[in-house]
Parts: sequence; structure tokens; C-alpha cells
Amino acid sequence: MIATIIAPSAVIAQETLYIGGSGGSKQVTLEEQLVPAFESRTGANVVYVPASSSDTLAKVIAQKGNQDLSLLWIDSSVMLQAIDLDLCAPLPQDPVINDIYPPARMDGGTAIGTGFYATGLAYNTEVFAKNGWDAPTSWNDLGDSKYKGKVTIGPFAGFGVEALVMVAKANGGSEANIEPGFKAFSEKIASNVFAWEGNNSNVSQMLQTGEAALAVWSDTRTMYLADQGAPVKFAVLKEGAEQAMTAACVVKGAPQQELAERFLIESLLSPEGQVAMAESAGYGPTNSKVKLEPELAAKVIYGLDQVKKLVPTDWLAVNKQREDWTKRWNREVER
Repeated sequence: MIATIIAPSAVIAQETLYIGGSGGSKQVTLEEQLVPAFESRTGANVVYVPASSSDTLAKVIAQKGNQDLSLLWIDSSVMLQAIDLDLCAPLPQDPVINDIYPPARMDGGTAIGTGFYATGLAYNTEVFAKNGWDAPTSWNDLGDSKYKGKVTIGPFAGFGVEALVMVAKANGGSEANIEPGFKAFSEKIASNVFAWEGNNSNVSQMLQTGEAALAVWSDTRTMYLADQGAPVKFAVLKEGAEQAMTAACVVKGAPQQELAERFLIESLLSPEGQVAMAESAGYGPTNSKVKLEPELAAKVIYGLDQVKKLVPTDWLAVNKQREDWTKRWNREVER
């Protein structure tokens, strides 16, 4: 089922669109660039409600039938859960949808990727230089004893599950065989971690000051922090970085469905909006019509060839096991 086509010239005055999503560089870009332009075009107000992807999903689940949020803008791994729970409305029928790369078109026709990114290891170059350490080259470096007390990883609901899967793969495992991941975490990695930190602002501070020498983090957040002058880099790992994506959907039964559809099409999926997100937040475009300057194109995931170099995760398989893995993680890893 496809929703009706949007009338781009319509002005919707004195209404408020609430968008739920994670904070950080993408929130800054949205609030400083995308929102003012949208408000000027429509006369509407836009309010961004920052929280982790998992917490945002939990809010939508709790408010089902009486939603505050009209647009979800969260990690694709969590968006799959929203789709499975029938929380997303059909995508609007608009030509821009056809311009989106196939890997960004999520199953079911209700959610769509707005930006590619990679999950890997970020490190403080000054701490590494001071200690004479070479740059990280493997996911297994998380378990190197020389980093004891200098590693931060998000909780299981955040970067933790991504790290678990990638470490499993680095040791011969997979989504269907997660045992090597749990073994590495319980025997080597967990003892190196001084903070299971889910607040990205706190991780930024830890990396910037050198309190954390190594973190499981995204290339987008690493680029943003480096652009602010912090001594951080995103490591090139022999097993590869994880393929990741931020995605959006209009909430089913949303109080401002038309506004949400317009913001999705005009701000998050349009070439202009995606260029802004690439320039300021480091997200790789999902719109095939986006053209980036060479210097910027070299810094972000740009084009299908770059996307294919990343390691995809079978999130449908992960989500089926998520509850059991969470219990085991809490019991064996993050104690």
C-alpha cells in the first residue's frame, strides 16, 4: 500500500512536528540547517526529541494509539523492530523514493535509509603516539591487554551488539554462531572496558581528553569530532567496518502525518538535505542523485561501491536472538 503523493507547495501553518531520533552531529545539522529551511517553507514548527534509537522506539511503543512523535529517525537495526511491530506508515508516493539506492530501501515499503555510516574503532592519536602504539588494525585489538582501562563501548542496546557481532565474525563466527563473540568479550575485552557508555556526548568527551584511548564508534561521529580539532581517527580494520544506516519512517497514526511526509521527502531524502548531512555530520548519501565535491566524497561513504566494502549485519537474525543475547551479555559481559 502506498500513501498519496505530497503536494510540495502546500503551506501548513501553526502546527508542530515532533521528530524522534538520536543526538550528536545529525541533531545539530537538522536543527541548524534542515529545520529552519523547512519551517520557512511551511510555516510549521519542528521540535526534535533526542534519545537513543532504542529509547525512541520504546517511547513509540508505549504511546501506540496516542503518539506525540510523527517521524522516527533512528538506526536501521532498531527501525527493523519498528517495522516488525507495525509502527510505520507506508512511504509517501514521491519520485525521490525511486532515486534512493536499493540497499537503503527497507523491506515492507514503510521505512527508508537517509544516510550510510560505518561502525568500527575510533582512537585517540595522541594517546597512541605517547605510548608508542600502532593504530588498531583488527576488531580483536579490543582485547589487547595494553588497552586495559582505556576502552569504552556502548551498552548492548547500542554499539555493544554491533561490536559483539563483528568480534564474532573476526573469530570465525556469525549472526548464526555468536559463541566466538561472547568468548572474546568475556575472556579478554570486558576487562579492558572502563565504561559501557551509551551517551555519545560522554564518549566524545572521553575520546577528546584521552580518558578513552579506544572506542567502538561510528565514522560519522569520529569525523565530526576530528573536524572540531580533537586528536581522533577512525581505524582501518582488516576485517572491515560494519555497514550501518540511519533510517526514517512516518509513525502510523501520527498526529502530523502530512508534515512528517514532507519533512522526510524535502529534508531527509532530498539531494540538498543529504549534502548538508554529508558536509556537517558525515553521513553518506542514500540518494543516487547527490553529487559531492571530491574532498567531501573522500571522507564519507559515497556510492554503492563504497557501501559494498562494508560488512553487512543480518539484523533480522540478530533481532530474533536479541532477548537471549541481552540476558547473556548482562550475565557474562557487562557485569
